[in-house]
Amino acid sequence: LAAPSPTTAVPYMSVKCIDVRKNHHKTKWLMPWGPNHCEKLKDFDEAVSRQIEANDIVFAVHIPLPSKEMSPWFQFMLFIMQLDIAFKMDNDLKENAEVTLDVSLAYRDDMLDDWEEIAHAIEIRKLKCTFGSPKTLESEGRHYDCDFLPFMEVGSVAHKYYLINIRLPVNERKGINVGIGEIKDIRLVGIHQNGGFTKVWFAMKTFLTPSILIIMVWYWRRITLMTRAPVLLEKVIFALGISMTFINIPVEWFSIGFDWTWMLLFGDIRQGIFYAMLLSFWIIFCGEHMMDQNERNRLSGYWKQVGPIAVGSFCLFIFDMCERGVQLKNPFYSIWTTEVGTELAMAFIIVAGICLCLYFLFLCFMVFQVFRNISGKQSSLPAMSKARRLHYEGLIFRFKFLMLITLACAAMTVIFFIVSQVTEGHWKWGDMTIQVNSAFFTGIYGMWNLYVFALMFLYAPSHKNYGEEQSNG
Repeated sequence: LAAPSPTTAVPYMSVKCIDVRKNHHKTKWLMPWGPNHCEKLKDFDEAVSRQIEANDIVFAVHIPLPSKEMSPWFQFMLFIMQLDIAFKMDNDLKENAEVTLDVSLAYRDDMLDDWEEIAHAIEIRKLKCTFGSPKTLESEGRHYDCDFLPFMEVGSVAHKYYLINIRLPVNERKGINVGIGEIKDIRLVGIHQNGGFTKVWFAMKTFLTPSILIIMVWYWRRITLMTRAPVLLEKVIFALGISMTFINIPVEWFSIGFDWTWMLLFGDIRQGIFYAMLLSFWIIFCGEHMMDQNERNRLSGYWKQVGPIAVGSFCLFIFDMCERGVQLKNPFYSIWTTEVGTELAMAFIIVAGICLCLYFLFLCFMVFQVFRNISGKQSSLPAMSKARRLHYEGLIFRFKFLMLITLACAAMTVIFFIVSQVTEGHWKWGDMTIQVNSAFFTGIYGMWNLYVFALMFLYAPSHKNYGEEQSNG
């Protein structure tokens, strides 16, 4: 009700500037508009008639649009590029063409300040374009249909104004930017988190942190009051509480005052730890409810199941470090732009996917076994002594209740994950638009907090005494 949608996408059209100074990139930046704006070109025909070389043309984009400013509440900036390429008989787009971009990013906090460079890089992007019409003279001037290209990701928005200068350097001898068709324009789409959503998100984290901390302290106190040592299930629930608290702690407040570009990576790692802990917990949770006579209550008994989780998590961590880790140094980097990078990234994701499938099959098998064992135990409940019957009835009720909640939570998370991928993919695949509203994000996050809360509440050891019957059961 209170928050706007999580992210906003703003389209930007680059302005073609003429850079006539020699040894240009060492000197000043080119601004698309404003008091010191550059000398502009309408189109490339004008450049040809004025004998301006391709190397002297700079595509300039100022972020944000005129009379607006960026804010630290936006949290991150993600840019996607689209090239408008026209068909010309004598300048056709080659198969597997690659475009080389000489890109620079700068910032300033006042309209009168000088621009300060943040990053400069020479990046190569593969063009994936199709042409709907036959390639004849009549079709000249029609545009290719090209895929979006990943352009840039910045993990914090610490400044008010940003400027991107893009060159397409041509070197025929080395074959740089040759055979890429006639590029008419460069468009960018800038995606950032909405400030209103960020405030609601921070408020939620700030509110949830103490609530989980309080139940954790209460839960651990209950366990230490017992005369016995804590059992494996109790330790795992406590560890799950710790990982939930780790996600909850609102470190993000600092990102408003400091230029911490690593916050995105840190957020991914926190989430990864929580999900790995949750998956391990489900395996141990089922194993400890087997009600068979095996010697359980030891972590070493679960290495076969927890192993794939560790391998999968490690693969995804390496993948994330290769993508977001490198972006800390070079925001224009993307692992998907090179053949080797794409293959490696796919390999890591596939290994993690296989681990997840194996895990899921095994979990289903374990849940089935537990329910089979439980139905066997239920038939012998009436013959048991009162204390023992109460103990088993409590175990069975809690297990069934939590299994249902777990299934509901897991289903919601999977739906959430798929939908959020589709929304991100909306920039990669075109027409599919699904508005994931803030309620979904905050809802899933609140749901896992409630789940961990309920676990500690239901599985805290009872301090009540069942009287004399307990000694013989």
